[in-house]
Amino acid sequence: MAIRYHIRLPEPDRLGASGEFAFRSKGAEGLAEELQAALRSDALFQRWRATQEDPDAVDPALGAVDPAAKVSGEQHDLHIDLTAETAIAGSVFRQRMRLLAGSGWELRNVTAG
Repeated sequence: MAIRYHIRLPEPDRLGASGEFAFRSKGAEGLAEELQAALRSDALFQRWRATQEDPDAVDPALGAVDPAAKVSGEQHDLHIDLTAETAIAGSVFRQRMRLLAGSGWELRNVTAG
């Protein structure tokens, strides 16, 4: 069952400082595309896993993917809102968001997809 996550990025200009896995895009459309790619494939997970002290000890469930995930973005004056619809578990979704945005994101609402 798909879940819809409503995310706010209150200071999108600071996202690039969130670490080596951080969002690179600046606009709503680019950020939505990056998050969608992170949900549809395990490329981000594999890059992160390779940096861990014992990559083989990383829980493989964190690499879950949803090829049907959809993300849209809306630019507002000072923030960006993203809406992600995915079947990925909430704990995995939050881990991907922490990699991409550090602490620079807010979960505004969760609804059934």
